[in-house]
Amino acid sequence: MFVTHEWSFLTLLIILVMMMAVVGFIVLVEMGERRIPVQYAKRVVGRRVMGGTSTHMPLKVNAGGVIPVIFASSILAFPQTIANYPWVKSNDWLTKILHSIARGEPLYVILFVSLIIFFCFFYISIIFNPNEAADNMRKYGGFIPGIRPGRSTSDYMNTILTRITLVGAIYLSILCMIPDLMINGIHLQHLPLVGNFIDTYCPRWILEGLNVQFYFGGTSLLIVVGVAMDTVNQVEAQLIMRHYDGFTPRAGRIRGRRG
Repeated sequence: MFVTHEWSFLTLLIILVMMMAVVGFIVLVEMGERRIPVQYAKRVVGRRVMGGTSTHMPLKVNAGGVIPVIFASSILAFPQTIANYPWVKSNDWLTKILHSIARGEPLYVILFVSLIIFFCFFYISIIFNPNEAADNMRKYGGFIPGIRPGRSTSDYMNTILTRITLVGAIYLSILCMIPDLMINGIHLQHLPLVGNFIDTYCPRWILEGLNVQFYFGGTSLLIVVGVAMDTVNQVEAQLIMRHYDGFTPRAGRIRGRRG
């Protein structure tokens, strides 16, 4: 890069800082969770007193991972696939429609973000059922402090789940738009009525991209960071099972408990 002078030193420095900021942002959100406090009432079983403990129910901000992004990308990739067929190219009306949902076009951005948000809610509705969780909690004598068991508990969990899922969907949308913004930009000048005004006053790097010829963001970066975090968690779990403290900042340095 320094030999061909494609990037200046300042541009390279800004991109490196941006890369580190994006990685830190992904780690922060992927580790984020909403902990719902759960209290279990005491009960007597034979001669033993069981329950009376406090715990929490963790709800991840991005419970769907990369699945919503993969589904959204697959759906939007289909029109671009059929755009290369001769019978499509010969149809001017169909060609204009497919061109309007090509990468970098405003309609593509709107559809992509909408599909990501939809699949985030769709996926979380499949893997987590607030009604079932509330019923199981009530069967074992658990309750959320300040919330009545049953329907009130289910509504409370559903409200929290809706809010954090929306945050996770926005996070995925921003992350997946980074490559398009860096490579192609967002062609806002193609919007009707306001296109000429945007083309005159909007910065060119937003409309045409930064001409950075590599993908940094989206599913690739999310998978890499996710796998790295999962590997660290598995290694730390093995260390704890073998009577070690682990190596996270909370645990401090690796040392044996008997040492």
